[in-house]
Amino acid sequence: MPLLTRIRGPRDLDRLNPEQLDQLAAEIRTFLVDAVSKTGGHLGPNLGVVELTIALHRVFESPKDRVLWDTGHQSYVHKLLTGRQDFSRLKMKGGLSGYPARAESEHDVIENSHASTVLGWADGLAKANEVLKKDDHVVAVIGDGALTGGMAWEALNNIAAAKDRPLVIVVNDNERSYAPTIGGLANHLATLRTTDGYERFLAKGKDLLERTPVVGRPLYETLHGAKKGLKDFIAPQGMFEDLGLKYVGPIDGHDIEALESALQRAKRFGGPVIVHCLTEKGRGYQPALADEADRFHAVGKIHPDTGLPVSTSGLDWTSVFGEEMVKLGKERADIVAITAAMLQPVGLDKFAKAFPERVYDVGIAEQHAAVSAAGLATGGLHPVFAVYATFLNRAFDQVLMDVALHQCGVTFVLDRAGVTGTDGASHNGMWDMSLLQVVPGLRIAAPRDAEQVRAQLREAVQVEDAPTVVRFSKGAVGPAVQAVGRVGGMDVLREPSSAAVRPDVLLVSVGALAPMCLEVADLLDAQGISTTVVDPRWVKPVDEAMAPLAEKHRVVVTVEDNSRAGGVGSAISQALRDAGVDVPLRDFGIPPRFLDHASRGEVLAEIGLTAPDIARQVTGLVSKLDGRFEENSTAVEPARD
Repeated sequence: MPLLTRIRGPRDLDRLNPEQLDQLAAEIRTFLVDAVSKTGGHLGPNLGVVELTIALHRVFESPKDRVLWDTGHQSYVHKLLTGRQDFSRLKMKGGLSGYPARAESEHDVIENSHASTVLGWADGLAKANEVLKKDDHVVAVIGDGALTGGMAWEALNNIAAAKDRPLVIVVNDNERSYAPTIGGLANHLATLRTTDGYERFLAKGKDLLERTPVVGRPLYETLHGAKKGLKDFIAPQGMFEDLGLKYVGPIDGHDIEALESALQRAKRFGGPVIVHCLTEKGRGYQPALADEADRFHAVGKIHPDTGLPVSTSGLDWTSVFGEEMVKLGKERADIVAITAAMLQPVGLDKFAKAFPERVYDVGIAEQHAAVSAAGLATGGLHPVFAVYATFLNRAFDQVLMDVALHQCGVTFVLDRAGVTGTDGASHNGMWDMSLLQVVPGLRIAAPRDAEQVRAQLREAVQVEDAPTVVRFSKGAVGPAVQAVGRVGGMDVLREPSSAAVRPDVLLVSVGALAPMCLEVADLLDAQGISTTVVDPRWVKPVDEAMAPLAEKHRVVVTVEDNSRAGGVGSAISQALRDAGVDVPLRDFGIPPRFLDHASRGEVLAEIGLTAPDIARQVTGLVSKLDGRFEENSTAVEPARD
């Protein structure tokens, strides 16, 4: 009987001997490769933390002791050891989340899967323990990549201020976030990895000096008194100790016995301790180890033996952007690119290969990236900062006060905008168009297809006196949606099939939802409801032609892959009011709530963002208007849901 099937909770690990623990680690790796190859998910990071997770759960008593994971994609082994071994629907509706999830287990404390936040959580929990006089332990596991984020260092500064407040920080150092970790911190950790430890040197020196008559002991004490300078020379972990943090390591992150010993020492220490563990991303799986790009950080469905994809999808949005960036780079020497530790996922890898001196990877530091972009623009360049839409939230203040206030020509390219689905609540890019609506001067483009990604990216980088945003979806690009006309700066995608004097519906389609909006128009047409479909292309500011066009219709309907709260629909409604156009408006979008993980299609169906759902509601709205006109010939009062 496999050992893994006997593990129903962390305390089941206590009865295993060292040989069995090694066997369990091997079984877990086999399980992960087999399970994740069928569903897709974060494979490489979890293969690297098998022994570390086992040691953590043997030393600490979860859930009494709080074990926190940053960013959470490395929690699959934690799930297995806390009774969750059905990975058959990983990241699918009704199955396990790809991150810690409170609804799944009492062992999951935090589920925000944005990086660099765990130390702030740990600081707060440790303070709560102190106030409530609890003896529970708080353990924060953070990757070396997440330590490039400024929030982590803000937290460390506060954690170190209380030298007698217990808190264990486990640095999972695999030299990578998605790709190899870069920057000054990475260089420092690399030095630690390749230098003999100070304590070993000092121990040998003590033995030698204590055998030396008369001067031996005083000389040793002098050496020990010079500990800081000597330590920096031999093993420069002094950076952490300068902050007041006890440092243990580096520890072989695949040696369970060594890990347990280090964690036990940290557990007994009455203050903040850093345990520095060296792990190997993708360990035990040769296809992952051979993948220099990101060690199989995240994979789709793959053949477990080869690591090759089971199937290939068509051209995706990210690739279209990446290819166009290379063309722009050849045409304009002033265009530079910025990424926050995600060169390949956001499609900048080809640009980096063509123009390595014009790409800046700032680490997981979106705030710094935005301010640095403002500096680059002020210095005479045009920076393009490519980032997941959900991660731009972290840099909002910098977009507002550094880029927009200073009228800097910076282009933000938001990948994975709208509903992304399987990665759950924190990864849906559903807030960007709402947040950015309040930024003066900023302009937002929402391309509907690959052709428009290319065209609108080019339009964006032409703007030198304000920030521009180009946002697009995750996954494969749909077929091209051709315009049949133009009104102002807006593309007309469909004109009414009937020659009505005043068409019933002006349907405003935002971005990738254009094919669905055309389907809505077809369904309305079948009900005898005449519909014009327009794509604004640039959704902020609202096109000046919108109000006159809306006035020619009986009702306006907006459809967007963004939160309804403060989104494009709200902006258009305000623009119509400002223009004195009293036309009823119905806005369709994402409700202001966090969405559970499921496929994109399942999420859209759940929130009613499908063609039949929208057509049904619009039909009802038009019917209601018809009824009002029959009862009263006066103007219809404007209404918004």
